[in-house]
Amino acid sequence: MIIVTGASGQLGSAVVDHLLRLVAAEQIGVSVRDPRKLASLARRGVRVRHGDFAEPASLRDAWEGASHVLIVSANSTGAETVRLHRDAIDAAVAAGAKRILYTSHMGADPSSPFPPMPDHAATEEALQTSGTAFTSLRNGFYASTVPQLLRHALDTGELRVPQDGPVAWTAHADLAEAAARILVDGRFDGRTPPLTGPEAIDMSRVAEIASRITGRAIRHVVISDEEYRHGLLSAGLPAAAAELLVGMFAASRRGDFGPADPALADLLGRPATTIEDYLHGSLPTTDN
Repeated sequence: MIIVTGASGQLGSAVVDHLLRLVAAEQIGVSVRDPRKLASLARRGVRVRHGDFAEPASLRDAWEGASHVLIVSANSTGAETVRLHRDAIDAAVAAGAKRILYTSHMGADPSSPFPPMPDHAATEEALQTSGTAFTSLRNGFYASTVPQLLRHALDTGELRVPQDGPVAWTAHADLAEAAARILVDGRFDGRTPPLTGPEAIDMSRVAEIASRITGRAIRHVVISDEEYRHGLLSAGLPAAAAELLVGMFAASRRGDFGPADPALADLLGRPATTIEDYLHGSLPTTDN
């Protein structure tokens, strides 16, 4: 049985949707903190059980009979997050899983200034010592971040951000389809190549693309990390979230989120979604 965690989230739910096109529903199990949210999946024949990384005992029942387990990384950072991931890996091994998949990141690095990246690196180390076959999905940076970065710029006409580097923005939908395919065919052993969109672009290009789509001129303005941090805090963003965004730009300057790689398109058998196509579906356009 293929087990998917976080199946009520954006990535996990899309993985399950793709799996249902590849295998029978009875071959799929999901573990979520609140199974009531996935009653529709249960009606389709998917096994839905309570499972919480913070409650390792719950995973024994949730992952019973697992052949493959997809561990979707926790939406948090720090030592506690790494502990949750390690507990999940141990639970997958105890359940007898033949392979563990983990949603890592192309920028995973213990020295990264972007807080999630050392956590991914530590989780990959735990996978390597687990004694079980694993696939670490080196996902590109989620394209869904870009509309958030542009939110204020759509009102002001200025994208005021720190100095950055090219980022290979990648659509959730593409990564979900890739994860489903790998769960079924086991194509990669160990770390995958970077699974990215077709092009790595910087914030200047993002501003140009957003200008074309919205019909409003958006100017890219480079500011210091400190000014950016101050602006985020002044807008009411929690300090941890502000540091996360500042760290993202610092890591992109190091080249951690580029270049683009053809592996995702090869896996999908079609071109990966461009950031321009993604933003056409996410930003107000001149046609609206």
